[in-house]
Amino acid sequence: MKFRHEYKIFINHFDYVTIRSKLKALIPQDSNAGQNGEYKIRSLYFDNADDKALWEKLSGVNMREKFRIRCYNDNYDFIKLEKKCKFNGLCSKVSEIITKDEVRKIINGDVSWMLDADRPLISELYVKMKTEQLRPKTIVDYTREPFVYKAGNIRITIDRDIKTSIRNINMLDPNVPMVTAEGNLMILEVKYDNYIPSFISDIINIDNRQTSSFSKYVVSRIYG
Repeated sequence: MKFRHEYKIFINHFDYVTIRSKLKALIPQDSNAGQNGEYKIRSLYFDNADDKALWEKLSGVNMREKFRIRCYNDNYDFIKLEKKCKFNGLCSKVSEIITKDEVRKIINGDVSWMLDADRPLISELYVKMKTEQLRPKTIVDYTREPFVYKAGNIRITIDRDIKTSIRNINMLDPNVPMVTAEGNLMILEVKYDNYIPSFISDIINIDNRQTSSFSKYVVSRIYG
């Protein structure tokens, strides 16, 4: 499992316009983005009855993990199960493909098939659903604009229009009711292996803005 540096900054609309313009001029956008340079992300997050993932994040636990199921642009033919880990401020992520039918079964509480799935991450989730009572908890939607710079394996994203479901976990329903989370938040997120070139640091260095431990999952839980 490879760990990377990650930090996030709250930005306002003026920051967004300025940074986005500079990034587009100097750094290639992710090839997975559409013609408008963005895509929609939908994630279904897991937690247990004691809100373990939520409280570990709020308490700043040094070593923690979080499971989610994720799709892009409402395309349910390509869905991923992901586990994101944090350790000493570094992050890592592992993922496996999961089918629409398998996601539907998880949403409906049918997990027996996972025992024989022969996919390590699905098997791990099954064990934790049994031993830690992990369950699908909430949906989070947002729009992402991604930029990638190969030297240093740098990925810069701007996330906006963050929305969450209210006690509804049916991520396969494109019309599930969603509400805007915590006002009109915009998040600048930077991930890299070892270093960031100075010209990129100059672009994303914003006066009077501090790095944040912001979590879309935590913000979404305001609503239940």
